[in-house]
Amino acid sequence: MTFLPIVDRELRVTARRHATYSLRLLAALGAVVTSVFIYGVQLPAPPRYLGHQIFWGLAVLAFIYGVISGRRATADCLSSEKREGTLGLLFLTDLKGYDVVLGKLAANSLNGFYALLAIFPVLALPLLMGGIASGEFWRVVLVLVLTFLFSQAVAIFASVLSRDARQAMGTNFLLFLLLAAAGPLCAAGMAAFLSTNPRVISGFFLSCPAYTLYLAEATHYALSSTRFWWSAAIILGLTCLLVALTSLLAPHSWRDKPLNSGRSDWRGLWHQWLYGNDAKRRAFRKRLLDVNAFYWLAARVRLKPFGVWLLIAFIAGWWVFMRMKFAFNWDDWSLMFTTALMLNTVLKAWPGIEAGQTLAEEQKMGTLELLLSTPLRVRDILVGQLLALRRQFFLPVAVVMGVEFIVGLSAGRPSVDSKILMCASFNVIMLFVDLVALIGVGMASGLTARSPTHASVSTISRVLVLPWVAYFAITIAVLSASGAPNEISWRFYLYLWFGLGLLADVAFGLPAWVRIQTRFRRLALKRFTGAA
Repeated sequence: MTFLPIVDRELRVTARRHATYSLRLLAALGAVVTSVFIYGVQLPAPPRYLGHQIFWGLAVLAFIYGVISGRRATADCLSSEKREGTLGLLFLTDLKGYDVVLGKLAANSLNGFYALLAIFPVLALPLLMGGIASGEFWRVVLVLVLTFLFSQAVAIFASVLSRDARQAMGTNFLLFLLLAAAGPLCAAGMAAFLSTNPRVISGFFLSCPAYTLYLAEATHYALSSTRFWWSAAIILGLTCLLVALTSLLAPHSWRDKPLNSGRSDWRGLWHQWLYGNDAKRRAFRKRLLDVNAFYWLAARVRLKPFGVWLLIAFIAGWWVFMRMKFAFNWDDWSLMFTTALMLNTVLKAWPGIEAGQTLAEEQKMGTLELLLSTPLRVRDILVGQLLALRRQFFLPVAVVMGVEFIVGLSAGRPSVDSKILMCASFNVIMLFVDLVALIGVGMASGLTARSPTHASVSTISRVLVLPWVAYFAITIAVLSASGAPNEISWRFYLYLWFGLGLLADVAFGLPAWVRIQTRFRRLALKRFTGAA
């Protein structure tokens, strides 16, 4: 028998996919564009400084990619097999738990790992410019690989504990925070309220991949080389432990459990917390069904709006902390820009993902065709989805738009800086227009994508990522062609960002809204008929 037969099969299948090659090309191209942009912005600087900036700019972006790749790729790989009833069939054979787990990891993470590898040659180019040493380069490569594997291990462990896709995503996020962020948070609390040895406090950071990346920098490594290797070893150990636990749990996690009223286990408590007890669920279901049947289907998790408010509160807390820690003024341009960027990115991406999640999940499970065979009209489905989005996001988005405009109006007084008022106004307009486009593109993608993950990636990349790529490319070209980059007005960059964003919204959002209103049924049946 072939050793690790599922891994062997999945690698062969993945190697034949076109995406295996195109994703590597896009990753390398994105790294090149980012490098050129950093080079153009910092052009008057010495080569050694440029090399250092390009290297660490790419390293941070690759690190962020490694952190989120597991949540995107493997968080639902085992839980989807449970829902479809195919995981138990695999264990009727001679396959072991590690065969299935490693096979799933190979199938779902290979493309992401290839994309990460494609960035490494571009990451090595700053070696020719100076500013970094070969040891620093290889340490960063080690950290990026470990972070990627750690993210995949957390995701597949969350998947074996879950059955629902949303539950798998939530468990993945919470587990990653517990392993990577709980230690630093404890250290921050100890440093603030206790007189503790700094070396003891730094030990709480060892399980955090971001701390390992921080220690990989040449100056920090020279002072703390031992801590760097300990941190890398702990992250590797946690990765192996999570994969081993997943392999042990997988053969026993596929069985359906009786739906009893016992709420003693953590799954029952979690379900009750999200959906409410029986009386609350009945009342909530009746209230939503009286309005729209699909509204209940898309909004039956009662605490969805609470998650949005919680994230806004977290960003607001970060703003307060930065003001107190670094003595920023409330109208400081850099702090306002960073906070607005964080808020608007989240409040754009989250509704875009939610808009297509329900439709994509129903499409994948085959229940969307059943819904379309009932007296439920297409208009009812669209209205129900919009009502669910309104329930979850309308009030938070309205509050954020109002606060941003009021703050921009206050800080943009002629005596302060009218630039802030202009940027705040454009920012509020783009938040609204992007949301309209993202919801339309998200619902259209949910009807045709292979999975909820593909629907989310397609939506975000077209409406949010593509305009920024075009913005960076045009900015680099202008800076390279201009003999005096410092003389370019800030209005040029603002109008360019605003114009490209509107262009993407019209180019992708308007056709998407037309398609879902005129060809909804044809899009929903596309995977059977092949027609759009």
